[in-house]
Amino acid sequence: MEDNYVADQDYEHLDYRSESLYSEYENCHFRGCTLSNINLGGVIFSECEFEDCDFSSSNLKGTSFRDCSFRNCKLLGLRFEECSDFLLSFSFNACDLSFSSFFQLKIRKTGFYNCKLEQVEFSEADLTGANFSDANLNNATFRNSILEGADFRQSHNLSIDPEQNRLKNAKFTLENLPGLLWKYDLKIS
Repeated sequence: MEDNYVADQDYEHLDYRSESLYSEYENCHFRGCTLSNINLGGVIFSECEFEDCDFSSSNLKGTSFRDCSFRNCKLLGLRFEECSDFLLSFSFNACDLSFSSFFQLKIRKTGFYNCKLEQVEFSEADLTGANFSDANLNNATFRNSILEGADFRQSHNLSIDPEQNRLKNAKFTLENLPGLLWKYDLKIS
């Protein structure tokens, strides 16, 4: 990894498995780039946009995402809890984050719009005000999570135990009801 800073650049269709990374990117746009199976440890991304990129199985230990957005990206099996928590903020739109983990992260008001979140770990995370609009939460884990004010109204396949999570003012629809009562083995029609 080079020890350099770069700002206001566009990167298209680069494969970072064979390209060098700078240590800090600010206000950069990445389109169609491959950042999978590499060490992103210590890299700082500030106000960057990622579109159609693949980050799957990369090492995020110490990586900084500060006000970054991801659109139509593959982010499979990432351990976001290993990121630097300093100014950590991001949003996801039409991304696949399956098998990733946000364990114990404070990521209030994070948007997971139209995302595939299968088997994602959200235990002990602070997701106050998060938006899961049109998200597929099949087998996602919420345990001791703070979900106050979170919006699940258009989410699918959710399974949340209200006794193990803080849900004050969280938003649900009648279609979400089975996902809140699953552990009682009720027949709801």
